Amino acid sequence: MMPSMEFLVATGIGWVTVCGIWLMLRGRTFPVVLGLTVLGYAVNVFIFAMGRLWSNAQPIVGNGPQIADPLPQALVLTAIVIGFATTGFVIELALRSRHESGTDHVDGRPDPQEGGT
Repeated sequence: MMPSMEFLVATGIGWVTVCGIWLMLRGRTFPVVLGLTVLGYAVNVFIFAMGRLWSNAQPIVGNGPQIADPLPQALVLTAIVIGFATTGFVIELALRSRHESGTDHVDGRPDPQEGGT
């Protein structure tokens, strides 16, 4: 028996969310930035999936029984633009933190295994 499309989309969103959270819990800045970005993608797909994907549906108003909702698409488009700008800002913060502290660890302290104190 084949799983339903809703189950596959929900499972995919769940895995992307878990990967994003796992990356955010890392100790270095690049995986944290990557985790924030991946988590943002998961939220965007979740919002887009909540709007349902209609075939041959009229946008907003129409004579048919199915009416497509453009709001989730507009929200995702806006979130993509804001997420891109936020990612650029966070990368700049990570680079500045690396320059100021001399390490790319999130807490600013070097790793003891790498010879730091």
